[in-house]
Amino acid sequence: MTEKPLSTPTVGKTINRLRKQKQLTLDQLAGQCGVSKSMLSQIERNETNPTLAIVWRLADALGQSIDELIRGEEGGHNLTIVPNGSAPVLHDPNGTYTLKILSPADLVNNIEWYELCLQPGGELVSDPHIARTVEHLTVLDGEIEITAGEEFGVLKNGETARYGADRPHKIVNNTDKVAKALLVMMLGGA
Repeated sequence: MTEKPLSTPTVGKTINRLRKQKQLTLDQLAGQCGVSKSMLSQIERNETNPTLAIVWRLADALGQSIDELIRGEEGGHNLTIVPNGSAPVLHDPNGTYTLKILSPADLVNNIEWYELCLQPGGELVSDPHIARTVEHLTVLDGEIEITAGEEFGVLKNGETARYGADRPHKIVNNTDKVAKALLVMMLGGA
């Protein structure tokens, strides 16, 4: 398989194309997204790189996801391979767990998924998330204990727990081996 080299995103070209498809003037789009007309013009000509906040506002105004806006012409149904080591990893200050972020940034308000690695004796303790948030925890290797509110369960390799995460919850590895799991969080009943 030949890997396609990464290129610099052409956000400006995509914004220009989408703005014209929607028959919007620079003034109209600037008004909808709260970006000055001159800044928008510079972005469209690829003379400046917009901040993530500006990209988000432009994507929203154009009815696109951030990912679609950044990928531009590539958007849609292309195969995207995220190289190992490029996904952000959250570390417990005590070194008892790591959470590798697998979900794309544009889904952060709807669904998030992580690879969870719990060291022996490690635990991930969470305060309640927003109302109607549900987590799905699938053990890939080892054994994990889950407590959600007053409920408790033990998951073995290959088993999945689904629980309301809008209450205090904790994931614990009480074994002497490293445990790995896939954690999917659907926020607010997404």
